[in-house]
Amino acid sequence: MITLYPQDNAVRMTCDLGGIWDFRFRGDDRWQPIAVPASYNDQKPDYRFRNEAGIVEYRRKITVPSAWAGRRVCLRFDGVAHSARVCLDGKEIAVHRGGFLPFEVELDGILNPGESGILTVEADNRINHSTLPIGTEGEVAFFGSDNPGIPAVEAAKKQQENRGINRPAFDFFNYTGIQRPVRLTATPRSYIRDITLVPSLNGEVRYGIVTGGAEGGDVRIEVLDAEGNTVATAEGTDGVLRIEQPKLWEPWPGTPYLYTARVIYGEDVYEQPFGIREVRVEGTRFLINGKPFRFHGPCKHEDSPFHGRGLDLCLNMTDINLYHWLNANCFRTSHYPYAEEMYRLCDREGIVIVDEVPAVGMWADEHYGWDLAGYHEQVLRDMIIRDKNHPCVVMWSIGNEPDTDTYPDKAYAYWKPLYDAAHRADPQDRPVTLVGCQNRYDRDQIIRSMDVVLINRYYGWYNLSGDLDAARYAMRMELDWWEGRNKPVILSEYGADTIAGLHGAEPEMFTEEYQVAFYEMMSECLDEREFVIGEMPWNFADFATCQGPMRAGGNRKGLFTRDRRPKMAAHYFRKRWAGME
Repeated sequence: MITLYPQDNAVRMTCDLGGIWDFRFRGDDRWQPIAVPASYNDQKPDYRFRNEAGIVEYRRKITVPSAWAGRRVCLRFDGVAHSARVCLDGKEIAVHRGGFLPFEVELDGILNPGESGILTVEADNRINHSTLPIGTEGEVAFFGSDNPGIPAVEAAKKQQENRGINRPAFDFFNYTGIQRPVRLTATPRSYIRDITLVPSLNGEVRYGIVTGGAEGGDVRIEVLDAEGNTVATAEGTDGVLRIEQPKLWEPWPGTPYLYTARVIYGEDVYEQPFGIREVRVEGTRFLINGKPFRFHGPCKHEDSPFHGRGLDLCLNMTDINLYHWLNANCFRTSHYPYAEEMYRLCDREGIVIVDEVPAVGMWADEHYGWDLAGYHEQVLRDMIIRDKNHPCVVMWSIGNEPDTDTYPDKAYAYWKPLYDAAHRADPQDRPVTLVGCQNRYDRDQIIRSMDVVLINRYYGWYNLSGDLDAARYAMRMELDWWEGRNKPVILSEYGADTIAGLHGAEPEMFTEEYQVAFYEMMSECLDEREFVIGEMPWNFADFATCQGPMRAGGNRKGLFTRDRRPKMAAHYFRKRWAGME
């Protein structure tokens, strides 16, 4: 079970293990320095760092402070991609599968206060049909062609495998390593393990507290307002709190008001921020606090120069301020759960999140035969457990762009149990979606069954390329079809690769003028339909991808360059979204 986000207070302590660690590829003799947390791929101009698939090793000395004597001490990792094996003085103490969610190990009896040891972390970045996200296993590479069947090509692909070349089945770079913080944490022996809060607009807050360790006495919960005043109290591990005249958490540009639930159990204390807000779907409307909400904001990636996918608090703050500059109110965590620091920031800033599991790359026809459903559900549950108290999270996405129309019955049989599992796992029972790719929407069965329909469409780019009149015709024709489904629809990806500074007298592909004209065309189609409740351009900023014939220095569909300089399209959306509420 994933425990609470680490916290420092009078009785809880953390020790950040970030810094310069030792690093090597498995099989190498020589260790070299590496920064943690960060992706390792861009930290050295070396082909192996950038491209090799396999196991790498991190190493550093750790010491548990003597002052932590008598405490429950844990070693916590917030994200090691894509699987990890953790050893202390050569002895295995933890293994974890999945690169985007935290795990921890208790050190009692392994490393005691006042003792030191050599911590080694093996990180495996290989991706295949049993991982999330998915890697290729002999198929044609994503956004490229290996001309399957040509003898020389097939032989060369085998040679690639021998050299540790492992291709993603997704269109973003496979950044890996210890990408999120590593900490030593200390709590009392009897400790608060988990907190669940389910607020209602009338001020009632259902709560549940899970404790760990030996019996530590009674549980008490207090609710503090933003000024630190106590506004409600209760006793016991579960029950209902009542806040008089509650102040609601409202999305930007409203006030994202936050309360704090202070839980006391024996010696332990934990303070959990939360907001009072409700979300539900009613007909073709998405309601937040009973009011229709229209999603408008670009999807994004955890991606930047130098850090790769590594946590960068300054970058997070910059990006959210640019969302405010855009007059945007949301994003989708495409295509994996982000570091929790971003969710905590969005709680404060009022940016709405569609939270997505890393089920991307499931595009091959045969994927419904893969032995993946159990692991997929586990990752989904773990994401919901971690993020359930964030008011910014208003919807769960169980996957992105799977093949749902080649074998529609098999697709429905795979995805419908995951949809049900998301509803069961979420105490707040938020809406659930599955993001659909550009496909035979008339054959698909599962996308139309979601609470909200999210579709990615690239009329005018990947198909009908460069012909915006034809793209407009196709988009309107498809929207006519969706109108008959009586579901709220969000255009969850749409965009055009654009080289910053490339201009033309006529709007042609890759120019900034074409990107704006593309978005103007799409906006015209969306504005005609009341059942369309959102637009999420792809993408907030240019981002890295693996090299290939379809990508020149990465994916260039950003409204901003990778170093966050606005293109013309950013100014277009800033003006468009200025009046949207």
